[in-house]
Amino acid sequence: MLAGVVKGVIGLGLPTVSLALLSVALNLPTAMALLLVPSFFANLWQSAVGGNAKVILARLWPFLLMATATVWVGVMALTRLNPSLLTALLGMLLVTYSVVNLGGIRLAIPARHEVWAGPLTGLVNGVLTGMTGSFVVPGVMFLQAIGLSRDVLIQAMGMLFMASTVALGLALQQSKILNAEQAILSIGAVLPAIVGMVAGQALRRRLSEQRFRTMFFVALLLLGAYIIANAVRTFK
Repeated sequence: MLAGVVKGVIGLGLPTVSLALLSVALNLPTAMALLLVPSFFANLWQSAVGGNAKVILARLWPFLLMATATVWVGVMALTRLNPSLLTALLGMLLVTYSVVNLGGIRLAIPARHEVWAGPLTGLVNGVLTGMTGSFVVPGVMFLQAIGLSRDVLIQAMGMLFMASTVALGLALQQSKILNAEQAILSIGAVLPAIVGMVAGQALRRRLSEQRFRTMFFVALLLLGAYIIANAVRTFK
């Protein structure tokens, strides 16, 4: 519900917030499994609305394809590497994402470099998605760096998040990390997420979106730092 509120106010953050909070209380693979269904439904509408799907696919299909196809590589690593190490990696991605946004850092990738930067970024994003469940680094930064208009950017992020969620769910199920009980619990989280999104949309009219974004990224920075510290403490 809290992650839904964040998405309702600023239009993003449901998978990121839910993953960050769940990973504090649960192991990382379980947290990744539980966010799947709410993340899919939260981003389904965002990926479909805007009328720019054909334009996005024509321009970004190499990036989206690599970001989706390489998720299974990350999930293979998830089943083999130390869980504390991967949890610390998640914390580092959250801290990086927060620092970039709080610092107003904006990268710029010229159109002539998209032909190689897109697939490379997609590959890294897909592997990190499979290892940590996080979809945002470096994928979102790539989408922001290629000069998309606001509406196209929002829809492109929705398409990235939805495709990554589907790929992650399939890879987790194939690796026997996702089971029936977790799937049911994930489905049960959809309604609270929707309630949170509706509440967040109502709050948006009363709050300064920029101030809320700043609060969100500060909180995410602190949460990421806590996740890192906790993972280091429990490392074996």
